[in-house]
Amino acid sequence: MQLRYNFRLYPAPPQRAALARAFGCARVVFNDGLRARREARAAGLPHLPDGELSKRVITEAKKTPERAWLGEVSAVVLQQALADLNTAYRNLFASLSGTRKGPGIAPPRFRSRKDNRQAIRFTRNARFSITAGGKLRLPKIGDVRVRWSRGLPSEPSSVTVIKDSAGRYFASFVVETADEPLPEAAAEVGIDLGLTHFAVLSDGRKITSPKFLHRVERRLRKAQQALSRKQKGSANRRKAVARVARLHTRVSDARRDYHHKLSTELIRDNQAVYVEDLAVNGLARTRLAKSVHDAGWSQFLAMLEYKAERHGRTFAKVDRWFPSSKLCSECGAVAESMPLNTREWACVCGAVHDRDANAAKNILAAGRAERLNACGGTVRPAA
Repeated sequence: MQLRYNFRLYPAPPQRAALARAFGCARVVFNDGLRARREARAAGLPHLPDGELSKRVITEAKKTPERAWLGEVSAVVLQQALADLNTAYRNLFASLSGTRKGPGIAPPRFRSRKDNRQAIRFTRNARFSITAGGKLRLPKIGDVRVRWSRGLPSEPSSVTVIKDSAGRYFASFVVETADEPLPEAAAEVGIDLGLTHFAVLSDGRKITSPKFLHRVERRLRKAQQALSRKQKGSANRRKAVARVARLHTRVSDARRDYHHKLSTELIRDNQAVYVEDLAVNGLARTRLAKSVHDAGWSQFLAMLEYKAERHGRTFAKVDRWFPSSKLCSECGAVAESMPLNTREWACVCGAVHDRDANAAKNILAAGRAERLNACGGTVRPAA
């Protein structure tokens, strides 16, 4: 399995200037390639092959006075920027032909120098390396100081240098990792995700929602108000933009750390994890959009999925149309209607249910049934 290992970088001022130059050159090559393909399409010409496009926007462009400065950065950075464009077009064509699953892919767009996030990628052809002193050696940039929080499990195949909206630099290594099966556990768990509680487990445990955005909302509002009063193009406005970005990154970092710790705990303690296949995109268009985005369900489920695969656990999603909340986990009766403000309800059999805990139990039962079905088990329930 391929995983990414991220580490904080601390480039010196000359190295920051070299990185800014590399970011700009990669952006220009991407935009030139996109412009060439759009012009060819408008003229009724066939789609430009990848090799012809590389020759036109990199090799020949370096010989012109307008693009001679492309030679100041590593050629691998420019080739990888063009590879991103080619991948975007392949995904677009696969989406239009129906061979790619999921929602439709939009055509690639021009990259702006005002984007909050800038990135360049070095492959093994660039001959990047980690020095004996623990620094990251990048071609035409130098030895950049790295804050190593852990070791790399294998030799990285590529490294992506990222500058985020808060002005921080990161190195993202792609490494090949071996599976690490955990000892078998007897427990299995169903998870009902929500907003009042981040997760309610089938064993009755309720995990409180951290609400990271809500904690800094007051400071974020003041920072945004101060930003709106600054004159565009001024130094004070740049400082205000950086302050707002730092608050947002603090929220996203805390949320990611929380998701990592909780997903690791659930995968370690349970042999199988079952969740509901939520339509997060649809929920993000409702009046609860801010709370849905703050919860970060998609990121959490993605972590559960890849950690289950790596550690030999079972992870499955239950159909979103399964009536987990309205189904009685004791007798199987389905309630006629259940608005969101109903947190507890009584079944005709006499059982009184907590809405979320009952849903988690039903998700666990449905996940087990689907798993037995896939393994060839009996479909008809026992008498």
